[in-house]
Amino acid sequence: MKKQTALLVLFLFYLSPMAIGQSDGNYDYTKEFTWGINKNTNGGLIGGAVMKFSRALNDQQFRTIGFEIINVKHPKELKRPSHTGGQFQYGKSNHLFALRGQYGRDFILFKKAPQSGVQINASITAGPTLGIVAPYYVVLGSTGKAEPYTDPSTIDQIQGSGSILDGLSSASILPGLNAKTSISFEMGAFKSNVTGFELGLLMEAYPKEVELMLDHDNRAVYFSAFITLFYGNRK
Repeated sequence: MKKQTALLVLFLFYLSPMAIGQSDGNYDYTKEFTWGINKNTNGGLIGGAVMKFSRALNDQQFRTIGFEIINVKHPKELKRPSHTGGQFQYGKSNHLFALRGQYGRDFILFKKAPQSGVQINASITAGPTLGIVAPYYVVLGSTGKAEPYTDPSTIDQIQGSGSILDGLSSASILPGLNAKTSISFEMGAFKSNVTGFELGLLMEAYPKEVELMLDHDNRAVYFSAFITLFYGNRK
């Protein structure tokens, strides 16, 4: 993850001065709403879902309000087959779902023409996080019931993972803070629609360690690199 993060930082710094030097297009808008899916270095194939509302402050700057729900995973998580053919996460003790609120600014580095080209924005946001910490359940052969996974020595009795709903029924809330910086590339064949992707870095902090694994170091502060694919409209 450190190598991926370092490469992304270098890419963002390299790209910014190139974008600032470009000429502006001729399409002005005052509002934008986008939504999409997120892939990050602390998540699985799909990390979660995001949405963002933007309103113009001037020709080059927008005020933004964003929301994200992300499944945060420990880097040591590994699926293993059970003796019955099912699968489970060996040593996993809790799920962590991060509900993030974000407030910040978008800065237009290069504005696209109405029906062609690419718009490039830089973004800085921060806000509160509600961490939903839900116990990870496994189905044990000795009982045939889903129970919280608290003892790695029961590996020979595990039949597979329990339902995520089992854990959510006894979840706890852990408040935190998040901050991120990013570069986005917006495209669209029509001036009122936008599609694109966002590359960036995010930091999230909780007041105490979040136990995601039983036998590995856990942490209170998380860093990640991410890419978000988004779609939306503007007017």
